[in-house]
Amino acid sequence: MLAPHTAVYGRRMTPSDAPRRVALIADGSFFVGPALARVLAARGHDLAISHPADGLVAELEALGSRVVVVDAPRDLADPETASTLVAGALSAFGRIDAACAFSGQIVIGRFTDSTVDDLHAVMRGCIEAPYHFLRAIVPAMVAAGSGQVLLLTSAAGARPTPGAPLYSSARAAANMLVKNVAGEVARTGVQVNALGTNFMDFPEFRRANGADDPEARAKIESKVPMRRLGTLEECAAMCAAFLDGTSQFTTGQFLGYSGGWV
Repeated sequence: MLAPHTAVYGRRMTPSDAPRRVALIADGSFFVGPALARVLAARGHDLAISHPADGLVAELEALGSRVVVVDAPRDLADPETASTLVAGALSAFGRIDAACAFSGQIVIGRFTDSTVDDLHAVMRGCIEAPYHFLRAIVPAMVAAGSGQVLLLTSAAGARPTPGAPLYSSARAAANMLVKNVAGEVARTGVQVNALGTNFMDFPEFRRANGADDPEARAKIESKVPMRRLGTLEECAAMCAAFLDGTSQFTTGQFLGYSGGWV
């Protein structure tokens, strides 16, 4: 990489000469993916994404981003998904400066009623999926000497969660995986952090909790110290703080993003 003020074709290098940052977003249509892509595009990133929402690519290109859609399976627990995403992004751009993924399999019910099949399902979605993503992206960033990774997990991994003990436990394991990986590679300049959400206002959460019914939503919001659900746009803004290159002295952290619930 050229140092600042290195001569380029007979003139001094300016910030505009620096290569654009490249961000990989594992899913461009689910959860915070579209909102995060818009934020990073507005902050000068080119983007590699899979499964973009309808019209998203045109939006991002209108913001000045080069966008590459990587044809990869959607399920991050599939070992081929993350490796395909990383290979596609590197093939298109030659670099990945930031990467974000979100996964999970919610399994509810009392522990004393649980089955081994429940355990396997929650481990596949909440542990194997982030493992495969980290295993694919972290070595690539270590080789490059820098990079920012953010995994979206769950706030349930930070406290006992009645009615979802297996899910809470698996999410806690994912959060600890992030901390361990971050510690292992910190000296290389690669950052690895986790953001744990709960009570987010998006269709799947509302549907799973019956929150499209006003009375049910009010009951759910009463459990949130801030007395509302979080928006995907504000979540995307928080995620971007870990990904946009403006803060490179934070790693191995878990941030609960749940309106004060954790």
